[in-house]
Amino acid sequence: MRTYDYVIVGAGSAGCVLATRLSEDPAVRVALIEAGGPDTAQEIHIPAAFPQLFKSALDWDLDTEPEPGIGNRRAYLPRGRMFGGSSSMNAMIYIRGNRADYAGWAAAGATGWSYDEVLPYFKRSEDNERGEDAFHAVGGPLTVSDGRSEHPLCSAFVQAAVQAGHKPNDDFNGETQFGVGRYQLTQRGGLRCSTAVAYLHPALERPNLTVFSSALARRVVIEGGRATGVEVERAGTVGVVRAEREVILSAGAYESPKLLMLSGVGPATALSAFGIDVVRDLPVGQGLQDHYMALLNFRTGVESLIGAASPENGALLQSEGRGPLTSNIGEAGGFFRSHNGLDAPDLQFHAAPVLFHQEGLGPASEHGFTFGPCVLAPTSRGAVTLRSPRPDAAPRIVHNYLTTAQDRDVLVAGIRIALEIAAQRAVTDLVTGTFDTPASDSDADLLAWAQRTGQTLYHPTSTCAIGAVVDPELRVFDVAGLRVVDASVFPTVPRGNTNAPTIMAAEKAADLITGAAR
Repeated sequence: MRTYDYVIVGAGSAGCVLATRLSEDPAVRVALIEAGGPDTAQEIHIPAAFPQLFKSALDWDLDTEPEPGIGNRRAYLPRGRMFGGSSSMNAMIYIRGNRADYAGWAAAGATGWSYDEVLPYFKRSEDNERGEDAFHAVGGPLTVSDGRSEHPLCSAFVQAAVQAGHKPNDDFNGETQFGVGRYQLTQRGGLRCSTAVAYLHPALERPNLTVFSSALARRVVIEGGRATGVEVERAGTVGVVRAEREVILSAGAYESPKLLMLSGVGPATALSAFGIDVVRDLPVGQGLQDHYMALLNFRTGVESLIGAASPENGALLQSEGRGPLTSNIGEAGGFFRSHNGLDAPDLQFHAAPVLFHQEGLGPASEHGFTFGPCVLAPTSRGAVTLRSPRPDAAPRIVHNYLTTAQDRDVLVAGIRIALEIAAQRAVTDLVTGTFDTPASDSDADLLAWAQRTGQTLYHPTSTCAIGAVVDPELRVFDVAGLRVVDASVFPTVPRGNTNAPTIMAAEKAADLITGAAR
């Protein structure tokens, strides 16, 4: 295999951005290694079809170990295995997080990552159909648009939340995050706008960008304390893709730490137990965070998304870019406090015009709709560790969901807010019965129900965090020529959906790598 200036592992939300930005210099040779293949499946691009990708060949299809805080259930963790990564199978919600998140990062030593310092990178990526203002920009690769479905069941949720006393908010990325409303989405013309669509596809014709698809990264080659390449298995052949300048891991919060550990960078005792030579003793894989969500499901007589995949709706999507198939499912939501006195929200809601249960794997067998909270600033911490020294083995993942009293109390408070919203006329006029809700409004029943039915919100972060594994320029401590650029570097999980912050981090990293930020 050839030698390149930069070798990037993972063509996901961050990797597509990096490969595109670094290859803008025609004198630079860039290799992008992706375990999956091109994002050609129809279900990727039709927004409402993304749950059909779960447990398919396009999904890493991970599971946690038995989770002690949720009754020793194993939690299902879908992750995209294709160009665009999880941006090719997520709900397309464009949320940047809260100013307080980045203030906290900077205060803890992540120099250069305050809100005012990262805002230009959010704006660099953005092409917002609403136009330009103090918070938003036009002309970037990533199309950000208002949803085109506007399903009446999600409108009812927003109306009921306002009836319950919550303020409307038409821009969760603007002056304030608090309130309720509809989400802006990474869609273009009613179709998904992943980082593959926004960044990678236009760059594929560049002669200085080479993409190795269906290629499994086995380990980073580290020689004399420097990363010099990546060992790759492709079509049964193992070889090394060499990097003259840097190796960049953008494989996500589960796979990036796994690759580091397979390469000898991680907790020394754990690596030695697998017979892996320790290159650097670092807390790789520790500090795992995520948003845990609990959703109330109600029956209704209103037409839900069950019949969205009709020939008529397919034609409407293709000809006009509108209709039920443009629904991202989680069309609406909001940000709330679990109690007074908080300057930033600790709860986020999502509302969907269809039943969404059994971790998104349950059948939508009748008309229904769903909404509920997630713990937005969790205090629970988990870990990613090796299961085996084999590169094709899934890592061991324990999120430790709801293992702190604070997280349990916040979620119970969020479910109470959800029940208050459900009691408003805008919702009660549409409900014909409950499908999956708590047995009563006692704290014990609310918590037991959340532990039994809750799920990931698909936002794993912080397993290679700034200050623990990488420095503020995302360079792995004590290993030259090696960076990590994805959500694993976040010191804490942002207050909101993590795709936009991951894209921001990759935009910033491109400048850090090329020296443009200096």
